[in-house]
Amino acid sequence: MASVDVKGLEIHAPVKGRMEEVLTPEALEFVAGLHREFDSRRQELLQKRAKRMAELQAGGTLDFLDSTSNIREDDSWVVAAAPTDLMDRRVEITGPTQRKMVINALNSGARGFMADFEDSNSPTWQNMIEGHVNLIDAIEGTIEFKQEEDGKKYRLNEDVATLLVRPRGWHLPEKHLILDGQPIAGAFCDFGFYFFHNAQRLLDKGSGPYFYLPKMESHLEARLWNDVFNHAQDELEIPRGTVRATVLIETVPAAFEMDEILYELRDHGASLNAGRWDYMFSMIKCFRDRAEFMLPDRNSVTMTVPFMRAYTELLVKTCHRRGAHAMGGMAAFIPSRTDEEANQKAQAKLRDDKKREAGDGFDGTWVAHPDSVKNATAEFDAVLGDKPNQVDRKRDEVNVTAADLLNVEATPGDITEEGLHNDVNVGIQYISSWLRGNGAAGIYGLMEDAATAEIARSQVWQWVRNGKFTPEDVGRAADEELERIRGEIGDDEWFEKEGRPKESRMLFEQVALADDFPEFLTLPAYDYLLENIEN
Repeated sequence: MASVDVKGLEIHAPVKGRMEEVLTPEALEFVAGLHREFDSRRQELLQKRAKRMAELQAGGTLDFLDSTSNIREDDSWVVAAAPTDLMDRRVEITGPTQRKMVINALNSGARGFMADFEDSNSPTWQNMIEGHVNLIDAIEGTIEFKQEEDGKKYRLNEDVATLLVRPRGWHLPEKHLILDGQPIAGAFCDFGFYFFHNAQRLLDKGSGPYFYLPKMESHLEARLWNDVFNHAQDELEIPRGTVRATVLIETVPAAFEMDEILYELRDHGASLNAGRWDYMFSMIKCFRDRAEFMLPDRNSVTMTVPFMRAYTELLVKTCHRRGAHAMGGMAAFIPSRTDEEANQKAQAKLRDDKKREAGDGFDGTWVAHPDSVKNATAEFDAVLGDKPNQVDRKRDEVNVTAADLLNVEATPGDITEEGLHNDVNVGIQYISSWLRGNGAAGIYGLMEDAATAEIARSQVWQWVRNGKFTPEDVGRAADEELERIRGEIGDDEWFEKEGRPKESRMLFEQVALADDFPEFLTLPAYDYLLENIEN
């Protein structure tokens, strides 16, 4: 346990090297103040989530809220105008906060870089705190990295992407920081340290503190973030409205409250993003016991199936009606630098995806790899031309109902043995990567993160619950896929020691075969990480 000067706060981890630059007494006091001020509301909102989930499991459904119809029907309100460096967001790249990745992402040619403390980041103590060191250096322009194996050096170009940061969702704790006997919320840590150290730095450089907000399920959760922003700005004497936020619409409940979420965050210039992979996971999670909501093999659930199409069409219409940017989803295809045929196929799929988004009215999109930036940009250039965005395209012809948003039964495709094996393989491989400290894993040409791993394990849970497969089928698939992975790696010693096959399989089966559906795989995985790997 490291010593600390903040009353009631304990650091259950070593503070070494440049971590001290992040964990200053003043910064820790600021984060502790956020937690003490707002954690009771966070806990209440998590309880509301649980209550609504119980209602759905009891046969309930989702619909647009009667209590907020006045907000949806009022055409007079819009969100605050975007600052100059967020006017053109046609391609943004995302990834974890590791030093080399930060440099490559900022140099990628993308308009923005979302530095991720959430789904593509394994929450080791070192990853989370050194991630803040890396972002401070990036903002200062001093960040450098030397690769051990070949001595190659990485530095920032003169022109770099605009920086945005994704803190953890409301549900995730930071168990290395204990305040008054309880873990501080990960969201308060990630937002708080970044804002404390960098808000004024960014303003001095002509930018500002910009955030992506994940996993929200209601406008009340957006209201909490808005209050956190105002509190933080007041504490540091930063003008209100300086923070700018983009909300990931990646849960089905949030899709029914898009207007209301924008309204709550309107003074902080909110935009919305189509968080497609988590959205698929949320659909399974919300209706997991009901056969009519069973999805086919995950690779056949494209963005053009009816329920996904309805969600993205409504998102664009809602954003543009309110003067907000509509950001498209992640293209998970990874270009290959060694297999030209595979590279051409990946880039063709990426171009098709981005052409559809730009044509639908999205103002920008996400990619996971620097080599995807050029082709994604070309598809948006073809639609936007010299315009920074297409917010003026209102999409008045779109009319999406609650039934459209929930129309899972119209999804084409089959539930197959191959699909089961793919889910088991990807789930186990991702957990293995996550336990090794890497939250963004390239697996069979796709960039997998916690969201895609959630789809894999929740599909297996749903299929078993609804009688498509048995736990024994899952066990056999795990046996076969682990042997396949072992053969592909070709190094038995590394596979057993570094790959952690037994632990990865154990955690996958824990979240895929439990009697009661585990809310997030990252919660038990985080406990295991702390108890068996970091300590």
